[in-house]
Amino acid sequence: MELWFTEKDTVPGLALSVKVNKVLHREKTDFQDLAIVDTPIFGRMLFLDNIIMTNIKDEFVYHEMISHVALNTHPNPQKVLVIGGGDGGAIREIIKHPKVEKAVLVEIDRRVVETSKEYLPEIACGLDDPKVEVLYEDGIKYVNEHKNEFDVIIVDSTDPIGPAVGLFESNFYKSCYDSLKEDGIFVAQTESPYYNEELIPQIQKNLRALYPITKLYLAFIPTYPGGCWSFTMGCKKYDPETVDLSNWPGYPTRYYNPEIHKAAFVLPNFVRELIKE
Repeated sequence: MELWFTEKDTVPGLALSVKVNKVLHREKTDFQDLAIVDTPIFGRMLFLDNIIMTNIKDEFVYHEMISHVALNTHPNPQKVLVIGGGDGGAIREIIKHPKVEKAVLVEIDRRVVETSKEYLPEIACGLDDPKVEVLYEDGIKYVNEHKNEFDVIIVDSTDPIGPAVGLFESNFYKSCYDSLKEDGIFVAQTESPYYNEELIPQIQKNLRALYPITKLYLAFIPTYPGGCWSFTMGCKKYDPETVDLSNWPGYPTRYYNPEIHKAAFVLPNFVRELIKE
């Protein structure tokens, strides 16, 4: 009998299914249902509440693009905060940057980190680096208590359901703004422009009320609904489209490069319409 894992109705009326070789781990944590499965196409995959979070095959696209665009826009990203992202992929990418001195990961669910280390070591391999501090607490509470501290804040959240709902609200964005230094940069994953036509304009509105420079950019990730995924940046000082990348240090990446950095901000007309003021 074939076994399939299905993400159903994350987008109403849409289901995404992957064939499963074996269920490696499944549990109900204090916050969500967690499963790690092995698949023939994508390798090992992490599901939270039956929603695809990451996998061995295409994770590098998401993790590189949520991290390096902001890191290479800021001239001196010494201290970086990641909210969510317990699989460790964003942290792995952040510590590649030679100017990063400290990366703080705030993940509400300890079991996401622990199971990622066990079953997804290729992704979680940076979590034990001496530059990294891992905290198990509410990211909303954390930014409220840390003002004017970070050069870059990355919100690597799940979809806006369950424990992640508050990470898409205007009060949280304001707290992140206050937690950044005077030239800081904020970036968050902001869902699919095909299926989140109401959410993306609202995020733009909330961030434009805070930041003089607000930009949306795209990457292409096969296992996320629609394949086309958006990220949104709020910048207090530096424009990611005009930054000089001629001195990019050139650490190893599989998707990101200076040309991709620039091209990611070139948007299709339907996405321009979504975010027009």
